[in-house]
Amino acid sequence: MRVAVFSAKPYDRRFLQMANEAVGSPYHFEWIEAQLGPRSALQAAGARAACLFVNDRADATALAALHEQGVRLVALRCAGFNNVDLAAASRLGIAVARVPAYAPEAVAEHAAALVLSLSRRMHKAYARVREGNFALDGLLGLDLHGRCVGIIGTGQIGLAFARIMHGFGCRLLAHDPAPSQDAIRRLGIEYRPLAELLADADIISLHCPLTPATNRLIDAAALTRMKRGAMLINTSRGAMLDTTAVIAALKSGHLGHLGLDVYEEEADLFFEDLSGTVLQDDVFARLLTFPNVLITGHQGFFTEGAMRAIAATTLANLDAFAAGRAPLHAVPLPEG
Repeated sequence: MRVAVFSAKPYDRRFLQMANEAVGSPYHFEWIEAQLGPRSALQAAGARAACLFVNDRADATALAALHEQGVRLVALRCAGFNNVDLAAASRLGIAVARVPAYAPEAVAEHAAALVLSLSRRMHKAYARVREGNFALDGLLGLDLHGRCVGIIGTGQIGLAFARIMHGFGCRLLAHDPAPSQDAIRRLGIEYRPLAELLADADIISLHCPLTPATNRLIDAAALTRMKRGAMLINTSRGAMLDTTAVIAALKSGHLGHLGLDVYEEEADLFFEDLSGTVLQDDVFARLLTFPNVLITGHQGFFTEGAMRAIAATTLANLDAFAAGRAPLHAVPLPEG
């Protein structure tokens, strides 16, 4: 079966091909470097499945173009599916599958790395030492032990992050529509309404999917409720933050630290080498000017273990579809 792999990077080729060869190479992958769009969809001619990543835009137009090429399965190699028009997929008879949990510890550990780097100003210290400057002025850190950490979303990634922060001796607050009784018992997590969590937490980390309810979850009002000097970490989806409001909070000093691995307009930035060009995104460029902001390019998932798991689960979804069954991790589609 032919599979069109969009946004294909060398590491995608490596791990998908390894997984394919391990089971006898039942799939022929067409490696397409471009992101999915109405024009690039034409490169999927003859493929029964299209394999997409987080910034491939599977809107109604792109899905219709894929359908014309013969595609009947969208296999996402990520957990989120907010980039897919599910209603259009349902109308076209295109199944959608995802990788719901490839390595929650990978993203949780990256969130913790952002916390540690910001709290101890590692990014600034690294640059100074490289220049021969060993002065400690401006590098005064924050103790994590005893700090109050607010975790918004306690799915697998959120709970993995909670375990890490618990190990540092932090007090844990959480907000989630479905509280984990096991986390309450094992980690002493206190579930709170969002407003209370924002007001009490020294560090707030987002670990929930992007939905209409979480879109712009951290807006100007939410930022105002936060403690002055609090740290905000987002390794989930960029649109959960009102970036303009975040910049205003950074300028006023109300927001003390910001760590991001995602950005709302990242599709035109992340996963590409733009070092030889001038950034056209003025909002992103403004974020880079703050000394208390640390941004990574959506690499929280990027570990060897996670990449192996993503490839294995993607092939499991393809296997089920090729056998005439529903994909192993099918995304429910609206009727009609």
